Amino acid sequence: MKVFIVHAHPEPKSFNGALTRHAKVVLENAAHEVKISDLYAMKFNPVSDRRNFTSQKNQDYFKQQTEELYATEIDGFALDIRSEMKKLDWCDVLIFQFPLWWFSVPAILKGWVDRVFAMGRIYGGGKWYDNGTFQGKKAMLSLTTGAPETRYSETGLNGFIDDLLFPIHHGIFHYVGFDVLPPFIAWAVNRVSEEQRQHYLETYQQRLLSIDKTPAIAYPALADYDENFQLKSANEAS
Repeated sequence: MKVFIVHAHPEPKSFNGALTRHAKVVLENAAHEVKISDLYAMKFNPVSDRRNFTSQKNQDYFKQQTEELYATEIDGFALDIRSEMKKLDWCDVLIFQFPLWWFSVPAILKGWVDRVFAMGRIYGGGKWYDNGTFQGKKAMLSLTTGAPETRYSETGLNGFIDDLLFPIHHGIFHYVGFDVLPPFIAWAVNRVSEEQRQHYLETYQQRLLSIDKTPAIAYPALADYDENFQLKSANEAS
């Protein structure tokens, strides 16, 4: 199994750092291959603009999707983006490792998606959802929170964690064809004991070693929608 971890935390000694290091050791000890993009260590530029490309389709007006389609045709992506795309092609499993900041991913990770998930190369032309480029591959979130699990329950103050993660699970991973695995979440890591942190590492180890056996989150297939992309079952019920 080939695992690509996109790591987004500025402090190497953070618990996010511990989770990524632990994942590398656990997976490699189990004879899996691991590649890591440590975005802060790489000084990855999250700003999406003409620097994404070595080519130009329209010099007078920048439209990112137009430039992405052109770059796909002539291999005109910047070196840093091409490198990340190759890792996506290589992997069987994609993992995002990050702290939940403002109910989402850190800006550097969102910028990685903005730049790397390019139209033509990663999606578009009928390549989406269960027809996506990465069908047959798996993706998973591994994240930490500052608040305890109870605040992210269906009745919790911060909102249900499944709802908060839906834009990433469905709108990023599933959109480009990944089978989306349930997330691993280390709750309130800044408030728990060292024993609890160790327990999180042990639990994560079991998750990593059981990736092949973990059922994906179930989403409706494209065939379940009508020509207006409304669920057929909903229309029939009404």
